[in-house]
Amino acid sequence: MRRFEGRAAFITAAARAIGLAAARRLALEGARVAIADRDEAALRQVAGEMKSAGLAVVPIVMDSMDAPSTADGFARAVSDVGPIDILVNNAGGSLHTPQHFLEESDGDWDSVMQLNLSAAVRASRAVLPGMIERRYGRIINLGSKAGRFGSLFAGANYAAAKGAVQAMTRQLAMEYGPHGITVNCVAPGLILTERTRGFYASRRSEDERARTLAEIPVRRHGEVEDVAAAIAFLASEEAAFITGVTLDVNGGQVMA
Repeated sequence: MRRFEGRAAFITAAARAIGLAAARRLALEGARVAIADRDEAALRQVAGEMKSAGLAVVPIVMDSMDAPSTADGFARAVSDVGPIDILVNNAGGSLHTPQHFLEESDGDWDSVMQLNLSAAVRASRAVLPGMIERRYGRIINLGSKAGRFGSLFAGANYAAAKGAVQAMTRQLAMEYGPHGITVNCVAPGLILTERTRGFYASRRSEDERARTLAEIPVRRHGEVEDVAAAIAFLASEEAAFITGVTLDVNGGQVMA
C-alpha cells in the first residue's frame, strides 16, 4: 500500500531509532522523505542504505537546536523533495541531564526545552505557511509518557518539555484545523532503542527489568516500528478527522 504517493515528508532526528523507523515507513509507502539530523556520518549512511533499497530519501544535515541551521535545512528540503506535506517533529531527549529536579541547572532546563519544544516550534513555523496555502498538512509531534504521567527515569525538565509539546499540539490543532491541517502527537512508552537498552543494562537489575515488563499488559517492550506505525496512521488520509490528540503507544502500561 502506497498511501503517501505524491507526498513530501520531513523528519527531524531521523538518523536512528524512531526517526529512522518513521522515515522508512513513510518512504516505503511512497513518500519523498527529507531525513534531517546533525550526525552527518550516520545520516549519510542510512540515506545510502535507503536509496539502495529504492526509497526516495534526501539527507539534510541540520541542527534542530539552531535556528539558522533549521531554516537552511527546510529550504534545502523543499528544493529537493518539494513543499512539505508531512512534518514529524521527532527531535528530543533528556541530553543526559540530571534525573533529580534539585540537581538540574538553568542550563539543563534551557537545553532540554530547546531540543524538545523550541525545535518543534521552529520546524512547525517553517512548514505551516505552505500548508496553509495548499490547504493540506499533517504535523506529528513526538511527546512521551513522561509528559502525561511523569517519569522515574527522566528529569522534570524532560517531563515538562514533553508536556509542553503535547499542549502545543492541541493549540495548533485548534488554530490550523480550518486550513485543512491536522496536528497530533504520539507519546511512546518504553521503546527499545540503543539508548534505552544501554540504560536498562547499566541501571536496572534483571528483577527490576522483569517487574517493568510485568507492568505492560501486552507483556513486551515497544519497538521503534510500533511508533512508526502510529506516525504513519496519523499522517494518512484515514486520520483526516483526527486532530489535537495524543496517541499513547505504550502497550497499555498507562491508560488515559
